[in-house]
Amino acid sequence: MDYQAPGSQRRKYRRVLVLGVCVLILIAVVGVCLGIAFGHRSSGPKNDRFAGNFKTVIISKCKAYLGLNEEQSSENTCEKVWDAFSGAYVGRDPCDVPMEAYDSLIHAVNPKAACNRMLFWSQTKDIVHQFTEAKKCLLTLEDTLLGFIMDNLTWCSKNGSKETFSTGCPGWSECEKNPVRSFWNRVSAAFAESACGEVTVMLNGSVDTPFRANSIFASIEVKKFSSPKMRALNVILVTRGNDTANCENDSLQNLQAVLDPTLKYTCTEVHRSKIMDCISDPDKPCGACW
Repeated sequence: MDYQAPGSQRRKYRRVLVLGVCVLILIAVVGVCLGIAFGHRSSGPKNDRFAGNFKTVIISKCKAYLGLNEEQSSENTCEKVWDAFSGAYVGRDPCDVPMEAYDSLIHAVNPKAACNRMLFWSQTKDIVHQFTEAKKCLLTLEDTLLGFIMDNLTWCSKNGSKETFSTGCPGWSECEKNPVRSFWNRVSAAFAESACGEVTVMLNGSVDTPFRANSIFASIEVKKFSSPKMRALNVILVTRGNDTANCENDSLQNLQAVLDPTLKYTCTEVHRSKIMDCISDPDKPCGACW
């Protein structure tokens, strides 16, 4: 799902639009806070002050990612994204939105593969995204169009409603088929299905179980990896010293056991400080980071 917009002009548009999105979100959050302060907001989603701005935020983030200004083409593309996205959950019970509800969204975006550049992660989100922000050699799900738009957002609707709410929504573990969890499960599956060439995953060596069975990486993404389009999985185990896990960890043995046996598997233990040094050095090539 590689939707990186080329060219310095597009990158300039993207930076400007990202700033605009931040302003919109700030305004929306202030509105919520004022509503709470003056007692105008109920405990449920009915009077959610953020709801009226949600479509604007989605479309603005979409345009920011595409790196286009107010061109008709970006308007049409982002409207299609919104229509397919909102159609998945609007008017539905917030605990009854299955993964398949987002199929139309995946088809609308028509994700493209990023061979040899795909980076998966589990329990390493902060350092992974610091890395991809500084180094453009690898691409995470959150660096794709849909991942970029929806990262850190919460949304839901309710039976018979035409609105989107960002409060009063079920939490990640409150019910399995909530709209946020189903979205990330579905786009993660699509991202993994497109994996090709050599694929990298960054796991946490400071925990007992780097490859957790209930993580999205283990429960969804690994199961979508397939050869011959994907050739290898390279595990980068991020360590800090005095770690509880290494490349011989039992959970990583489990990863090898469930992985397509035709895929080449490697594991490299890399101290966090080495990756951080690489992030801070713009001249250092990605291959030198581990």
